[in-house]
Amino acid sequence: QVEVVESGGGLAQPGGPLRLSCSASGDVPREFSTGWDRQAPGKERELISTITTRHTASYTDALTGRFTIARDPDTNTVYLYMNNLKPEDTAVYYCNVKTDTQSYWGPGTQVTVSS
Repeated sequence: QVEVVESGGGLAQPGGPLRLSCSASGDVPREFSTGWDRQAPGKERELISTITTRHTASYTDALTGRFTIARDPDTNTVYLYMNNLKPEDTAVYYCNVKTDTQSYWGPGTQVTVSS
């Protein structure tokens, strides 16, 4: 199995940056897709960004330019760089790893944007 764990969440100031990390361990294949979702209070979970082993990334239109995804294949770590944070960005952020046969999810990390 693949274990996925997010980290880096916490309290952030409006307009500030924050970096989230996602570590994958266990039986991690050479090629897989990974990405970030988030779920705000009272809202459905929404896709933020995905990236492939070939580093091809896609983003939700509303977040393009503020959020950036990157991965380090040597450490099986995926990052989400968030800039110009807004109170509306407050949510639980989830990382996922998807292979040809299965999807793996982390427990999530809370991000709160407030003054």
